[in-house]
Amino acid sequence: MKDFLHSWKVRTGLAILCLYGLFAIFGPGLDALLRLDPHAIDYTAIQQPPSTAHWLGTTTGGEDVLAQLLVGTRGSITVGLIAGTISTAIAVLVGVIGTFAGGHADGFANFLTNLFLVVPVFPLILVVAGYLQGGGVLMIGLLIGFFGWPGGARTLRAQTLSLRRRDFIMAMRMLGERRWRLVWVEAMPHLAGWISAMFLHAVVGAVLAEAGLAFLGITSPDAVSWGTMIQQANQQSALLRGMWWWFVPPGACIALLGLAAGLVNFGIDEIANPRLKAARRSLVRQVDRRAGAAARPAPTPAAPRTQEVPS
Repeated sequence: MKDFLHSWKVRTGLAILCLYGLFAIFGPGLDALLRLDPHAIDYTAIQQPPSTAHWLGTTTGGEDVLAQLLVGTRGSITVGLIAGTISTAIAVLVGVIGTFAGGHADGFANFLTNLFLVVPVFPLILVVAGYLQGGGVLMIGLLIGFFGWPGGARTLRAQTLSLRRRDFIMAMRMLGERRWRLVWVEAMPHLAGWISAMFLHAVVGAVLAEAGLAFLGITSPDAVSWGTMIQQANQQSALLRGMWWWFVPPGACIALLGLAAGLVNFGIDEIANPRLKAARRSLVRQVDRRAGAAARPAPTPAAPRTQEVPS
């Protein structure tokens, strides 16, 4: 854990993710504390840029953008966590446990993965979400998570096949070790880096997918998220009106979430792959040696000795 938090990239990424978590938990309460309402209309400040009264400006209907952004954080993060948890759990079940089970279970898991890989996922989600329109962020998160696991399962299957043939796994099998213990005690620690990175990727991908569905109008009319903010800004031609304060904040929040997940993933890669850690350490030592050599003063040339000529 100490090595994981040693990198400034990991600390920065975790700080951003924790900030998003706080906004998701306390966002509506913060709106109430600041006396903001995402659905309230201020008829005296319609289509106004950021000011002291409205820190992020207002929409064409006089709604406060900051209030919508704080409430929308909960909606988007909820979709990301639900979809990321479901898709990662299914990928582990199919890609790791199914591969270790072998036999017909492995064959069925491989067939199921290949079947979902060739299915056009986003159009299918679009059709199902349109049919179930009105379910809110929970339904969107469940749909994205249910259809978003095949790529991760394929990656975990390849890693598990390589891991299953290693010497220590074969030795544990010959000693009669139980299969469930091989999976959870012996294999899972070696796959923790892949699973963690997969979960972060699934969370960011789910937030982007929800924004895409909301942009196309496939969302509950009562839901507030970053995607619905961008969709409403597009409907009201905010770009043509020059209302950058309406669509830039939610877009920047999505981009910052992806950046934070990438920074944390760097730290996970260094722990899961010892070669990266060794390479980083050797690079640091090399830079330190060069810096020390550059800081040392250059030796002064010795004065030439004159030879005395005998008289």
